[in-house]
Amino acid sequence: MLHVDNEKIRSLLLKGKFGLEKESLRIDGEGFLAHTVHPFSKEAHIVRDFCENQTEINTPAAKSAAEAIGFLERYYCRMQKHLAALPDREYLWPFSNPPYIRNEDDIPIARFEGAQAYKTDYREYLSARYGRYKMCFSGVHVNYSFAKELLLADFALSGETDFRKYKDQFYVELAERVAAYGWLLVAVTAASPLLDGSFVEKKQYDKDTFTGLASIRCSELGYWNYFTPIFDYTDLRRYTASIRQFVEDGLLKYPSELYYPVRLKPGGEYSLEALLDQGVDHIELRMFDLNPLVPVGVDVRDVLFAQFLLVWLAGTPRQPFPKWAQVQAVQNFKNAAHYDLKTVNIVVPEGDVYSVIDAGLCVLSKMQEFYRDFPKEVQDILEFERAKFADHTNRYAWKVRQEFEGGFVKKGVDLAKERQKEAKL
Repeated sequence: MLHVDNEKIRSLLLKGKFGLEKESLRIDGEGFLAHTVHPFSKEAHIVRDFCENQTEINTPAAKSAAEAIGFLERYYCRMQKHLAALPDREYLWPFSNPPYIRNEDDIPIARFEGAQAYKTDYREYLSARYGRYKMCFSGVHVNYSFAKELLLADFALSGETDFRKYKDQFYVELAERVAAYGWLLVAVTAASPLLDGSFVEKKQYDKDTFTGLASIRCSELGYWNYFTPIFDYTDLRRYTASIRQFVEDGLLKYPSELYYPVRLKPGGEYSLEALLDQGVDHIELRMFDLNPLVPVGVDVRDVLFAQFLLVWLAGTPRQPFPKWAQVQAVQNFKNAAHYDLKTVNIVVPEGDVYSVIDAGLCVLSKMQEFYRDFPKEVQDILEFERAKFADHTNRYAWKVRQEFEGGFVKKGVDLAKERQKEAKL
């Protein structure tokens, strides 16, 4: 726990680095997935995710959320410019849920060659295990690292003698806290209430499907493994060992197959070996939907709110997080993905039960008190998020349903074309 009552620590709380990963599907002008190969092979920051037509922007580390959004916008505009110039013009689909899907051939697995051929083999495995339809959901991952200056200052107050050990333990305990409270980020960023009928039944195009969910990819229908993971948060060694055990038990083929909303990452390419060898570099939050209401797909206020939540959690006392609470935490994430948050509940680590609405308002009140002496900009963002619980019409999912129901894909294609025109080509 950070020493948040210390004046120097408090002055450094909001110093850190941000990185964004944004996935999106390439489509043609009719709303079908593009069948061309990945056209950005020369762009180091624009890669492929699961399928050949699913692009992913990975921004450099930024000193602020605004700078990270600026990086994202720069690569987004490069993509739009390139797609607009293709002989058969393509567009970026602005939603987390896919447009028309004819069959699995519309979702061609990304092809890697040479030393990276294993990436294609891994995707073939995922296709067989989970199905390609589920793998073409898209979203945004927010990566955050606390400033070294802050951690060094807190380390000096901690009584610890090994900074590397202190830092790793700090992030392990933070991951535990985010597992307990990360459902809040699902509730405030859910923006995908609509599906085209072709996702659930072949050739049922232009049949809007509303499942009662605000974020399908974060719900029980979305990105989850076939078991509920239980982690050992004692320290980094035991944390990584618990993930390795899932592999040894045959529950996962690779550690990267663990579809959990929170991940601790080393610098560079992810592996458990790198995490143990190098230590924790940052925490990754994997639960953001694409926000079609803003051009680049993520609102800077939501990125900042993620930072505020991480800092608040790092500054509050650690609570017991037994196995039952870890199982419940997974269900909390899924419940927060529902459309009507009054009808589903959150069970907090202490065991109390609240509706998602009441639980969200309670956490926001605590955060507002924690940040009471911070600049008005911080309080404004907390109020922006609180309003989503106080009035459902402020939620992205409600706005998306109001605007795009009754022709989800056709209206989505119109938006995709409009966004390309708006981009700084």
